[in-house]
Amino acid sequence: MAVLVNRTLGSDNTISFVHLLASSSRFADLFAEGMALVEEAAEYLDGPGRPEANRLAKTIAIAYSAESMRLTTRLMQIASWLLIRRAIAAGEMTPAEASSDRIKVRISAQNMVASPPVFEQLPERLKDLTQRSLRLQTRILHLDRMVNGTESDETQQPRRGIDMHFDLLRSAFPSSMA
Repeated sequence: MAVLVNRTLGSDNTISFVHLLASSSRFADLFAEGMALVEEAAEYLDGPGRPEANRLAKTIAIAYSAESMRLTTRLMQIASWLLIRRAIAAGEMTPAEASSDRIKVRISAQNMVASPPVFEQLPERLKDLTQRSLRLQTRILHLDRMVNGTESDETQQPRRGIDMHFDLLRSAFPSSMA
């Protein structure tokens, strides 16, 4: 369901928020940023990331693998969402088609997998790519809620660092943190 915005000309002249969004210069910037991040992550993971991962201790290498898979999933969801919005603006797809179960991108919060202490031991470039993708994901989730006219759902929000620390404490001290 697209959010409709009334123009000042009258209530009969409504335009889709999806069309406004995707045809704006801000969307063009967001699209370029998202696609550049996808490309940068792919180049890193297929290039310098491989030897970096091979030099890591086993437990950190496992975290590297999990974080890189989560990063890839997050970026593919973002890229799909951006491409669909661009297709709508170009008239290649209607909002109804984009909302169909066959095409709809169900973008969801893909949080970090590693705990903060383990995450800090990962290569700097992977940490940077992950953090940038999380910020971009937050912006896309906000836009997706606006486009679909849904209220903010806390279960879709990425968890904040402090929440992750409390989860770690609860798991370490289950009886005293109830």
